[in-house]
Amino acid sequence: MVPVTEADIRASFVNCSKGDAKRLSIPRDLSDRPWQDLDFLGWGDPTLRGRCYIVVPIGDELAGVAFRYETGGTGKAQMCAICKTTHTGGGVSLMTAQKAGEAGRRGNTIGIYMCTDLACSLYARNKRRPSAGNRYRETLSIEERVDRVRENITSFVTGLST
Repeated sequence: MVPVTEADIRASFVNCSKGDAKRLSIPRDLSDRPWQDLDFLGWGDPTLRGRCYIVVPIGDELAGVAFRYETGGTGKAQMCAICKTTHTGGGVSLMTAQKAGEAGRRGNTIGIYMCTDLACSLYARNKRRPSAGNRYRETLSIEERVDRVRENITSFVTGLST
């Protein structure tokens, strides 16, 4: 992923108002992010528990998504639908996002189980490991796992508009 600016991030959101996008917390460490290892930018909101955001490059555009999730976790092992990493405890959460457009204004949402820390790109590249539990053994190469992350996140974000 190429580095993005605060203005790029705020302009990218597809499922919240411009006012909400203007008020949400942006990471202060954008210059320190490992951009070459990211397929999307993800961060938790330090001011609102249970809120997080992603910004995904889709073609030449960015698509930002605001999520809500229950904090605390289930205590059971769960698998992320984006990178297929298994975590114990609260390492995977059901992330729900308001749909884009008229469907979202009517209150329709879509959800996906994702790594709570939104580090799917790093797990796919073996740059980060789950904190506990056994790692699911795969035969895919790192490049194939990265492609899977990109396909899965793009598919999810594209589904917000349908």
